[in-house]
Amino acid sequence: MSDETDDRTAAEQGIRATYTETESERRLAFEVTDDAAAARPGATAAIAQNIEGYAMLKVRPTADGDELERYYGFDMALDHAAELLGVAPHDLPVPAAADDMGM
Repeated sequence: MSDETDDRTAAEQGIRATYTETESERRLAFEVTDDAAAARPGATAAIAQNIEGYAMLKVRPTADGDELERYYGFDMALDHAAELLGVAPHDLPVPAAADDMGM
C-alpha cells in the first residue's frame, strides 16, 4: 500500500519518489531508503521530460545526472529506473502529479 503524502511525493516499500518541475523539465526522482527489501540502499534514478510534457522521457542516475537512455513510453522508462534501483517496476511509487508523464 502506498504511503502517499501529497500529489508530488510518494513512498512505498522503502522507495521514495519526488516529482518536481524546473524551468525546462518535469522530473520524477526515486531514492531507495535503507529499509527497502531486496534493493540497493541509497540507489537513485530519475525520469525527466520537457516542461510541455510531450518529448521523450530521459532516464538518468540522478535528477541532474547525464542521460542514460530515452524512451517514448512511461512504462519503459519506469522499467529502466527500477533496474537502476534493483527493484521490480511495480514496486516504484508514482506520485499523482507524475501520472501523465510520457503521454
